[in-house]
Amino acid sequence: MTDVFLPQLGEAITEGTVTRWFKRVGDHVALDEPLYEVSTDKVDSEVPSPVAGVLLEIVANEGTLVQVGGLLARFEIDDGAAAPAAPAPAAPAVSSAPSPAPKPAADPVSEPAPPSVSAAPSSGSSRLLSPVVRALLADNGVDPARVTGTGVGGRITRADVENFLRDNPGRAEQFNSIRRSTGRHMVSSKSTSPHVLTAMEVDFEGVEVVRQARRAAWRESEGYSLTYLPFIVRALVEALVDFPRINASVGDGELIVHGDVNLAVAVDLDFEGLLAPVIRGVEDMSLAEVARAIVDMAGRARSKKLVPDDLAGGTFTITNPGQYGTMFQFPIINQPQVAILSTDGISRRPVVVVDDDGVESVAIHSVGVLALAWDHRAFDGAYAAAFLARLREVIQTRNWESEF
Repeated sequence: MTDVFLPQLGEAITEGTVTRWFKRVGDHVALDEPLYEVSTDKVDSEVPSPVAGVLLEIVANEGTLVQVGGLLARFEIDDGAAAPAAPAPAAPAVSSAPSPAPKPAADPVSEPAPPSVSAAPSSGSSRLLSPVVRALLADNGVDPARVTGTGVGGRITRADVENFLRDNPGRAEQFNSIRRSTGRHMVSSKSTSPHVLTAMEVDFEGVEVVRQARRAAWRESEGYSLTYLPFIVRALVEALVDFPRINASVGDGELIVHGDVNLAVAVDLDFEGLLAPVIRGVEDMSLAEVARAIVDMAGRARSKKLVPDDLAGGTFTITNPGQYGTMFQFPIINQPQVAILSTDGISRRPVVVVDDDGVESVAIHSVGVLALAWDHRAFDGAYAAAFLARLREVIQTRNWESEF
């Protein structure tokens, strides 16, 4: 018999809550097959099995808070399979810069998350219910014990449930772990940083011309669309070189200016929460590498393949609600960073263009708004405006064809 313990999930993570077991006692589990899901104050993660064998006992049931190194389950391992190494004791939490937590709004950043469906509590599950009635109760998060049945022997009918819903509009829904963590972080950020918003309109026509020319070939080779976001990130890196205090975090009475650009990208989890995984060393990436990294991180976030360290160490955050056609959005700063950029909706509209001879004309271009929320402790409005002006200049004048 072999014991399976909760592994070290991240540098400063000391405990986690088992939220789901993918296997039952008696099931055979392959090595690296998803075994359970664990929730920390950073992220929900699927954890693969460290052994191959038969699950004999689940020690930590769903909902159990377990310390790193705590016993989770026992296995009868397959012949010839190696037993997992004993877990190292959890390292004490370090006082490194706080890791980026989810920021508001969708794409992420401020999409309101529709309530998730909660199953009817088990307190009334012993009552005899038809499939239709049981589904109606579950879909509306209603405990059967709260409904008075008028059917034979007090049985609950569909009309009973519908009448209950009519007389009791609204229901309480529990926040999931990510929503609770997001809420704590957002409240803390708003009380910590004096937030200011600066926004500028940007002409993306130069980007659009190259994007359209490369669109079909990109989709064929990569399997997904070439969006504006990688272009904006490449321009962002160049602008941060000229305005380094944007790529910074607040320490103990000091501003810590970072040399590397570790970009936190807000990812919406199908309206059920928001995470901001970090792409490290963006300044050394090509446009294609940035695009691939964004798609990879977003996919891992939505499939619960992230680990807490994937959310740590960000120096600047970007959120992209523009996919929903927003005009502009005021995001909340991802502490302890000092700024966050919202990339909003880009649309075709008439603009005044000036040729080399100074002659003005009207043309249809792709135009959007970039909105920067920033911490007034770190710098002033002129610095933020100059940074956005530089970012706009790079987007509008760079030879984007040279990126391919």
